[in-house]
Amino acid sequence: MNLFKKLIHTALIALAFIGFSTQVQAADDGAKVVYHVDFKDPTRYSATLTSINNILNYYESELMEADVHLVFVGYGLRFTTDDDLKGTPYEADQALKERREELKGRLNALMNVRGVKVHLCDKTRDEVGLPQSKVYKGIDFAPSGVAKIAILQSEGYSYLKIQ
Repeated sequence: MNLFKKLIHTALIALAFIGFSTQVQAADDGAKVVYHVDFKDPTRYSATLTSINNILNYYESELMEADVHLVFVGYGLRFTTDDDLKGTPYEADQALKERREELKGRLNALMNVRGVKVHLCDKTRDEVGLPQSKVYKGIDFAPSGVAKIAILQSEGYSYLKIQ
């Protein structure tokens, strides 16, 4: 009976180490992150793009993968099109018009060079009657942006939003 207890004790310790090493390995595999843009401030959006670039740089320097998603909802629509969205709550202001090309180029680089997956809430787009063809190429349409965020979180993605 004493030998049986020792075997059980040894097995439990081994399982604990296996579980610990699996958890450490999962943390070292890289990042799964979803950024949320539902605001209209171009400076805040610029900070979001910088943050995405920074996380990608960090994980690459550590030879780890980063799986990054960017979800646009509501006012975020402003950053996914060259359309001024006149007559809508999301109409482009002068601050956006002055920075649009720069922000568009940075988003394009994140999508096409760095592999960031970008989604636009199709409910928001449809609400203002913006044709899908006027949305930047490479952006996927999510039936509901907030649902897309919730799904990604349920799959283990960390939620980030720049304040």
